Amino acid sequence: MPFYECVFIARQDISASAVDDLANKFAGVITENGGKVTKREDWGLRQLAYRIEKNRKGHYVLFNLDAPAPAVKEMERLMGLSEDILRYMTIRVEQLEEGPSVMMAPKGRDAKEAEEKFDFDEEFVVEGSAE
Repeated sequence: MPFYECVFIARQDISASAVDDLANKFAGVITENGGKVTKREDWGLRQLAYRIEKNRKGHYVLFNLDAPAPAVKEMERLMGLSEDILRYMTIRVEQLEEGPSVMMAPKGRDAKEAEEKFDFDEEFVVEGSAE
């Protein structure tokens, strides 16, 4: 089966438990249609880049899916019909990401250590460029 990543944004004025219920509903649609949700992350209430339907913030949820295309289509159809969903996006990926996503990755000291491993002074060479 193909792999997908899906992120949806729910309205700011619904509770966290209502967002969890929405996520359970969409995960149930996937499992009923022969797929499975391999990872689910709640990114919490975050600031939007611009207003969407008079909302400045939204509850973000990420799914990693191992599901057939009709299951994903049905989930997207239900997301489009829901008044609580502001936006959603599903993309097909070659393989699913292991561990936490970038949004849930540790910040602070661990991020600083990863940055120190990268040499910013190293010259980058782009293949096929004329020098």
